[in-house]
Amino acid sequence: MHYAELLKAREELTGPGGDFEIIEAEVLGNRIRTYKNAPPSVREFWLSTAEFADRPYLVYGDERLTYAQSHEQVNAVAAWLADQGVTAGDRVAIAMRNYPEWMLIYWACACSGIAVVGMNAWWTAEEMAYALTDSAPKVLFLDAERLDRLRERPETADKMKIVGVRIPDASADVTPWAEVIAHGGTMPDITVDPDSDCCIFYTSGTTGHPKGAQLTHRGCIANLFNMVYAATSASLATQRATGVAPPEDPPIPVTLITTPLFHVTANNCGAYAVTAGGGTLVLMYRWDAGEALRLIAREGVTAMSGVPVMARELINHPDFATSDTSSLTSLAGGGAQVPPDLVKKIESQVATARPGTGYGMTETCGIITSVSGDFFVDKPDSAGPAMPNFEAKCVDDMGETVPAGQTGELWVRGSSVIKGYINRPEATADSITDGWLHTGDVARIDEDGFIFIVDRKKDMVLRGGENIYCAEVESTLYTHPAIAECCVFGVPDDRLGEEVGAAIVLNSGHSLTEEELRDHCAAVMAKHKVPRYIWFLDDALPRNASGKFIKRELRDRLSSELQSA
Repeated sequence: MHYAELLKAREELTGPGGDFEIIEAEVLGNRIRTYKNAPPSVREFWLSTAEFADRPYLVYGDERLTYAQSHEQVNAVAAWLADQGVTAGDRVAIAMRNYPEWMLIYWACACSGIAVVGMNAWWTAEEMAYALTDSAPKVLFLDAERLDRLRERPETADKMKIVGVRIPDASADVTPWAEVIAHGGTMPDITVDPDSDCCIFYTSGTTGHPKGAQLTHRGCIANLFNMVYAATSASLATQRATGVAPPEDPPIPVTLITTPLFHVTANNCGAYAVTAGGGTLVLMYRWDAGEALRLIAREGVTAMSGVPVMARELINHPDFATSDTSSLTSLAGGGAQVPPDLVKKIESQVATARPGTGYGMTETCGIITSVSGDFFVDKPDSAGPAMPNFEAKCVDDMGETVPAGQTGELWVRGSSVIKGYINRPEATADSITDGWLHTGDVARIDEDGFIFIVDRKKDMVLRGGENIYCAEVESTLYTHPAIAECCVFGVPDDRLGEEVGAAIVLNSGHSLTEEELRDHCAAVMAKHKVPRYIWFLDDALPRNASGKFIKRELRDRLSSELQSA
């Protein structure tokens, strides 16, 4: 493989005079790595895209907005906000589906130094009320579904102005979106502090209320540079190793956005990267594999990225073989580990697309690592090397660095790490030590600098003193052709502490017994890792708004069934 070429390409690109030159800077009290050539804030980035004027930017159903039209509306939103007295340092919340208006509001706020509060569209009225009280936005943009939930707790919005998006018959206390756009005007002429909050995205957390992570302008721009750098370095290394040059005139990117814009996967990784290339964002009302196939064919989609199960559903869909997917050059997964079998399926079953993944967190404004193409095929269980603005290390429970190749909790430090959590100084102190973010993921780093995420530190099954990594068991289960979806978790056990449990959904037309599945696992893994408890479910596994399986809900429900049996 081309690892020597990759190392050389990385050194050239990030060294003195390189397009992605890395320097050290004092940021928020810590000495960290950052990009020398990065624009200071998201404002400069968005304003630079005006040059794409007549190119299509946002597509939703039959609706289309060019870059010029988008800039005009972004300016109008920014001017309207200024007239409402919303200024730099204030907050504005967005609570809606992935409508085009989401991106327009986001850019308007970012260019005005206003922090966007991304509201989870799946939240209940109580959860919405918590986040609105916690973040205290001056304006709330929402759609009809979120307005109905807000009405359940009307006192929450007493101190904020409400703007209704795609609500034709809103009440008098709701300002119509059309009125905001009709306002017109120009973008306020301000300077945005690179280390001010660009957006606040809430992390789900394992206990209690979600935490509002403060993503800075510096961090969001650094993540964009990471995205572009990852593709550039891999392409350069592959070209040098194979002698095959990339196309001189590559297609303008067209990306299908499959996950919610209130998360970094869709917003910071998907939307930013496409916008930087003057490409098109194709938005969906909700995820549906059949609709995704139709949109790929209709819009000439070049890339689709979502949680791994979405790529699996796309490939497994009955219409896949007869759908035109020839425009696809990348089929990627993020937000969860991509099982190695899925890497192979993408490589073998999607003729024009290469597999890819990025590992990251809300707390790093996007990706920490990235891997694609030949490198991903060669190391399908890897998340790729850390991006150049990060230092990365694996530590033991005492915070001491473990020897190379050994597993430990992954800690990272760099310009993409969040400032902290709003109103949660203790949580910030628990998660960030001297600029080092504790990811909560167990990992190892190999001789090529590639990071392998073994599992979530808190999701390991501890059976009789043995650590069993759920991701490893899931990867083995997915190699069985009958399995469409699976989720592995710990089941309480009086004798061993925990036993391995697995919830399984089978592909249509397939059958499987518990004994057959255990035999399949036992052939490739140690006996103590083979699931003791197996549930075959008729319905799809429960997911959250990002498309990730809700492991806790499954574990609690199925474990309680055992106890009551």
